[in-house]
Amino acid sequence: MDPDRWQRLSPLLDALLELEPGPRAQSLAALREDDPALADDLEELLGLEEGQEDFLSEPVVSQLPLARANAVIGPYRLERMIGEGGMGQVWLASRADGLYERRVALKLLRPGLADPNLRLRFTRERQILARLEHAHIARLLDAGISSDQQPYLALDYVDGEPITDWCRLREPSVEARLRLFLQVCEAVSHAHANLIVHRDLKPSNILVTPLDEVRLLDFGIAKLLDTPDVGVDGTRTDVRAFTLHYAAPEQVRGEPVTTMTDIYSLGVVLYEMLAGCKPYRPRRLSDAEWEEAILSADPMRPSMALQRGGDAVTGNEGAHTATIRPQAQLRRDARRIAGDLDNIVLKAMSKAPEQRYSSVEALAQDISRHLDGRPVRARPQALAYRVRKYVARHRWALGTGTAIAAVLVAALAVVLWQAEQAVQQAERARALQTFMVGLFENAGSTPGGAPLDIRRLLDDGVRRGELELAQQPVALAELLGVIARLRASLGDYAQALALQQRQDRLIAGIASPPPGLRLQAATDMGRTRRLLGQAQACTAAMQPLQPLALREQERLPSLAADFHSQLARCRRDTGDIEAARAGFQRALALRRSVPQHEAGVVESLSDLAGLRAATGDSALALREQHAALDLLRRSVGARHPQAIDILRSTCALHRDLGDLRAAEADCREALELALEIRGAQHHATVDVRRQLGALLVDDGRLGEAEVIFRDAHAWLLARLGNRHSDVARNANSLAIVAWERGDFAAALAGLRQATAIWRETGHDALLATALFNQARVLHETGDQGRAAELLQESLRLRSERFGADHGLVGATLRLVGEVEAARGRHAEALAALRRAVALTSASYGPAHPVTRRAELALAQLEARQGTEGAMARLDHLANLPETDAGLRTIAWLARASTAAMRCHGPRRAESLAVFTALGHRVAMARPEGGTVVREVDAWRRRCDEGAPAAAAAIAQDATQPRRPQP
Repeated sequence: MDPDRWQRLSPLLDALLELEPGPRAQSLAALREDDPALADDLEELLGLEEGQEDFLSEPVVSQLPLARANAVIGPYRLERMIGEGGMGQVWLASRADGLYERRVALKLLRPGLADPNLRLRFTRERQILARLEHAHIARLLDAGISSDQQPYLALDYVDGEPITDWCRLREPSVEARLRLFLQVCEAVSHAHANLIVHRDLKPSNILVTPLDEVRLLDFGIAKLLDTPDVGVDGTRTDVRAFTLHYAAPEQVRGEPVTTMTDIYSLGVVLYEMLAGCKPYRPRRLSDAEWEEAILSADPMRPSMALQRGGDAVTGNEGAHTATIRPQAQLRRDARRIAGDLDNIVLKAMSKAPEQRYSSVEALAQDISRHLDGRPVRARPQALAYRVRKYVARHRWALGTGTAIAAVLVAALAVVLWQAEQAVQQAERARALQTFMVGLFENAGSTPGGAPLDIRRLLDDGVRRGELELAQQPVALAELLGVIARLRASLGDYAQALALQQRQDRLIAGIASPPPGLRLQAATDMGRTRRLLGQAQACTAAMQPLQPLALREQERLPSLAADFHSQLARCRRDTGDIEAARAGFQRALALRRSVPQHEAGVVESLSDLAGLRAATGDSALALREQHAALDLLRRSVGARHPQAIDILRSTCALHRDLGDLRAAEADCREALELALEIRGAQHHATVDVRRQLGALLVDDGRLGEAEVIFRDAHAWLLARLGNRHSDVARNANSLAIVAWERGDFAAALAGLRQATAIWRETGHDALLATALFNQARVLHETGDQGRAAELLQESLRLRSERFGADHGLVGATLRLVGEVEAARGRHAEALAALRRAVALTSASYGPAHPVTRRAELALAQLEARQGTEGAMARLDHLANLPETDAGLRTIAWLARASTAAMRCHGPRRAESLAVFTALGHRVAMARPEGGTVVREVDAWRRRCDEGAPAAAAAIAQDATQPRRPQP
């Protein structure tokens, strides 16, 4: 559409857009009577408006062709067009005459528009650019007229992006935006100093180079203040040369322009840089609506516009400047802009020129004052405002002075407080020292020269302490804690807990108890409750003090680490593995921060390894325990009490992994160290003996094992009561000894006791073990139905605790297969046994005794069914090495089963010879009998029976259980 036609259509279109559909149709009909073609054009434009309110966001005036790539204009060759405007086009060009190499922005005058002053404007732009020489203004390099009468201007080529796009894409800070805008002010100030008003300041004429430097472009409609105007500057009825979105009200009204006009445009540009949107939001994006907004609407404060999300407004320049900054940054920037910057922008955009800044220098000065923290001229200079600015400007000096004064006051207070605390602590220490000396002095005069009774001495200490330290509650609380720890070390857990509860009540009555005392008391009570099997109560009591431990961990790292470790052990015992792991890791970090605290570091490493074992990863847990033990021996020495606990752990892990020799070596080393350091009646010594007893059961030494377990049972019952988890462990061990000896009634009674205790205390992993062992005894006694029920519960518990693919699940499935085979359900038995072989092999390895035991059960069942290769697998298992106790038992059972299956055929004599040699071998290795002896004897009896009876017996009982876990 040509410009003349558009100038006639534009005001009519604005008027029609303001009307409702009915009146609009009537007005259009009236226009059609006068000028049908004009009415048709208006109707077409109105049709575009439906459902597309931004249909006028692009120019409708058609652009006339001007030049093409590779054309030569004067001494320059055109490469590509980089811009187009009302006066012409701008091309990227290079010298074509070979004098030198340089790329320029070549501005060409557009021919064809009906404006007789365009050539004069083009000439004026050349005169203006010739006056300007500034680092932030694109320089005029050359000017002339080509051979085909095409005027051109050669300017510096600026490889940059509009200033608002630069802000939107890089999201710089508010300060960075302001400093960039100050470069714009310098360029405009230079132009004003040369009596030049730009009159078309907008983001597309203000480019930012890759070096973050501003270049001001396009002085095409600039005005020389010292010369008369040439032509029309653009009114509402003529072709408009300026960009409406950034035009000042006086430009819209067609009034004379001054430097105040550029200040208004700079205010709009700054508004868009800060708020991310234009200052006006007309209902429609038509020229008439924009003019109305510029003349009469008050812009929203930039901070408020930014806080509301900076919704973009798109004008006929097509610049979408909506901010994409995150909401949190929007709020921070809005707070930063509110106040000074709001006032600076709105003052620059005042409707009346006289209310704006008097010069660009005044605007730049106010921005600089804001950046420097000084009061700005755009705001009233109230005293409170000036004081606030002074404080903000000198905040570091004032803050440093205030901080120094505060530190001095706080240091003095801390010194006085610490002095008072030191005096109080010294008094408590002297009181405790005097008390303990007096306690032992009086203990030396026992009547009749009787030996010293340590427990009676401790009871006397409590009574004397309550009398002598009645006026010193903190000292008395510390004394009760010390005596409680001594009672716990003797195994008197119930008495220790009673003392700790008295200590807790005493601390609760103290106005400000020392944090260290509270943490120590909570840690000691938590340990005692855990030893008594009260893991839930331990967690409930310690959890409220965890914030205190976190606050004090910088000042009391050792006590805080002990607290976190103890709370984590209680959480581990309740099954909260992840919380326990976090606690152990926190304790480890604290202990590593304390010099000379290697024993504590080792304890935390061992705790984490024990947690890994609790989740079923025995191999990795064993490596971590060995690493902890090596660190302990290097840093502290081999005879440290912590080594007892680590060796106990490695003994149990070696046993789980089938290495009974290494397990026994670790257990005996732990027992020797425990007897030396702790004595025969300490809990640690009793626990080591119990582990050694389990290894003796594996080796067939039932008499020694039973003595150990019965002594331990008496000790545990006396100190822990009959419902403790450790008592259940020992009852399980005694039941296994009874089962090995063939006392099935005693075995089942002990296992039911252990099952009841573990079910009551919520120890699911141990409960699964008791159910498994009970099922094995029932399997041997022939109660297959009850055994199957118990195995299903054990299988569920182990799957939930360790996962459906864990090795313990495989071991349980092996027994499920044996029970199903005994019940005559061969398909279910085969499925369970094949799954058992796969899981145990994946978890423990193909050579582990647990895996071999599952292979034996599967081969026995398949051999009975005549599966090809089953007898060969039994022969392979019969030749396993006998250096390992677990593999030796499997080899014996494999030989016995193959001999029984070949006994009633041509190899009967060979089978009988195998039984004779095997009987002597087993009797020598197991002189006290045991399940393996009974199983070999059972296979021998089947061999001695007649063929039909033997076949029936083998079909009924092809597999027999291995010894349960003591």
